[in-house]
Amino acid sequence: MPNIAVVDMQGKSVGTLELKDEIFAVEPNTAAMHLVVRSYLAAQRQGTQSALTRGMVRGGGRKIYRQKGTGNARHHGNRAPQFRHGGVVFAPQPRDYVVKVPNKVRRLAMKSALTTQFNDGNIIVVDKIELPEAKTKHVAKMLTALGADKKVLLVVDNEQKDVIRAAKNIEGLKDAYVNTINVYDLLNADKIVVVKGAMQDIQEVYA
Repeated sequence: MPNIAVVDMQGKSVGTLELKDEIFAVEPNTAAMHLVVRSYLAAQRQGTQSALTRGMVRGGGRKIYRQKGTGNARHHGNRAPQFRHGGVVFAPQPRDYVVKVPNKVRRLAMKSALTTQFNDGNIIVVDKIELPEAKTKHVAKMLTALGADKKVLLVVDNEQKDVIRAAKNIEGLKDAYVNTINVYDLLNADKIVVVKGAMQDIQEVYA
């Protein structure tokens, strides 16, 4: 089984944690990760854009001029796309962008993402996070000591709401609980800072 170093808030090693092969030593499946990321991004779209086609635009029922003798092109109504106030060609309509993904593929993608980031050395396990007060400066100081100063995903226990509150104003940082992490956030982060208790919960959920 792979091992990972456990550090304190100052970045000093305080031990190691044994990781499960079925989560952090799988063969990464790029296709599964790609499908789940597509599904996640598609779910962020509202799908409410709408425009009127020539059949939906109000008016335009009367022929604008006679068929022959004017020297102009033949037209019926004045709501065709080439006219002002006319309809839109191939107008977008409200739609659902959902990309369905089987649960087995979602679990495989999650394990693949965790394995990929572990292999790249981007996962940092912190023994515990204890702040003197729920202030942003304390979290920022910890991240600097850990070398996580760019795009960071912070995964904490459900009890650490003060840490989440203190981390809200840090640019490039995204927080999550064990039950809210997703493949996109894992792959999009340069560093993943995980509290030891949260890492143990992750192994229980996805083993």
